[in-house]
Amino acid sequence: MTTLPNTVTARLRRDWISNMRADVLSGIVVALALIPEAIGFSVIAGVDPKVGLYASVIIATVIAFTGGRPAMISAATAATAVLMGSLVREHGIQYLFAATILMGVFQIGAGLLKLGRLMRFVSRSVMTGFVNALAILIFMAQLPELVGVPGATYALIALGLAIIYLLPRLTTLVPSPLVAIAVVTAVAYALNLDVRAVAQLGELPSALPQFGWPDVPLTLETLRIIAPVSLTLAAVGLLESLMTAQIVDDMTDSASDKNRECHGQGLANIASALFGGMGGCAMIGQSVINVSSGARGRLSTLVAGVFLLVLLVLLQPLLAIVPVAALTAVMIMVSINTFSWRSIVKLRENPRSSSIVMLATVATVVATHDLAQGVIVGVLLSGVFFAGKVSRLCQVTSTLSPDGSTRTYTVEGQVFFASAGEFADAIDVLEPVDRIVIDVGAAHFWDISAVGALDRLVLKARRHGHAVEVIGLNAASATLVDRFAVHRKDPDALSASLH
Repeated sequence: MTTLPNTVTARLRRDWISNMRADVLSGIVVALALIPEAIGFSVIAGVDPKVGLYASVIIATVIAFTGGRPAMISAATAATAVLMGSLVREHGIQYLFAATILMGVFQIGAGLLKLGRLMRFVSRSVMTGFVNALAILIFMAQLPELVGVPGATYALIALGLAIIYLLPRLTTLVPSPLVAIAVVTAVAYALNLDVRAVAQLGELPSALPQFGWPDVPLTLETLRIIAPVSLTLAAVGLLESLMTAQIVDDMTDSASDKNRECHGQGLANIASALFGGMGGCAMIGQSVINVSSGARGRLSTLVAGVFLLVLLVLLQPLLAIVPVAALTAVMIMVSINTFSWRSIVKLRENPRSSSIVMLATVATVVATHDLAQGVIVGVLLSGVFFAGKVSRLCQVTSTLSPDGSTRTYTVEGQVFFASAGEFADAIDVLEPVDRIVIDVGAAHFWDISAVGALDRLVLKARRHGHAVEVIGLNAASATLVDRFAVHRKDPDALSASLH
């Protein structure tokens, strides 16, 4: 019998059995919290509640084995649901299943291309804005359960929150959100309170999901219809999943495999579509519930998916009487715990550009209800501010030789698209001297914009009869200049091309 290497055995033990009690209990809490979310997202996508519920079961179960981030929860989400409505309305649900399969194929391709590395370009300010915006969206999603409802609803929510925050002071053996759901349900049932229950959110499925291939023609026309939707779903799903993985990494002080997460998301979405579910991705709210309840391993994600199926098929009568107020209390807790309250205090202390990036990310997400758009805005702003900051590091000084015949310009710093203009403006190639020396020994040329600026200086000097010498190019800059600079080519050919 072959023995697994020690590292593999240790990883299996860590991911599956090292934290069993907390993982199982946390998974049960998450399964309950997934129900209203999955039903709500089904409504957004324009499909029956069972499509979102089946998706949550399948995606959570599959990602437990294939994902790159233990303890992270993936299921049907709002970020992907909002992109599905038009496809369902115009072509029907079978095309949604086909688009979800192609979505998974794109995500597997992203993993093969190792696009998980792109997370390195997401700044801390964007991450903070993402988290804060999500916390706000989670709370806003609870407003329908807080406005125009019976007074008993407020009492049950208050009771749930009290248990969630006070019980950990007495014991942490059982996750306080799970106790809160059980107690609030018992109180509402015992007192026969007239409050909304899970059964009123939508029709719950009563049978196991069935395997089936999408009933669509396998033609180029079908591909034309689903490909744009699939590509958008894949990009949004991966963006939210990788952002969530980073947040869980920080919460647990552990690392995750972002490229494996891309593969896992793709496989989970393909499986979801084959069993009658919609596409999904990682869920920051449920992941925070999971980790905050003590989960650290893959077992918690598997339990969430399996127990949700058990609730839907075997314990439906019990599930039906759970008050929505109990789940609302849990989501309010998630909203409070997710928000980075310290970031408000740090607004004045942090650099202004960082604060602007964070606030712009929050504002975009809250305005559009689209996490992907907020992250894109934040990343673009971060890039603009960074380019502006680096461009100021480029300095040019000059000295004139004692005999007045040679002007030497010393360039220091980074020359690229944002600083190329200032670099060119600082050098006067029309000065009446015999020779101009551009010393770039302390500089680095990054792109063709920098090479273009150097080209313009040298060619302009030559046209006016001035000798120009560029010295000190480092190896990388010299390679770029040799490849793209026009002034390094044959002068006669250059003169012809200029005229």
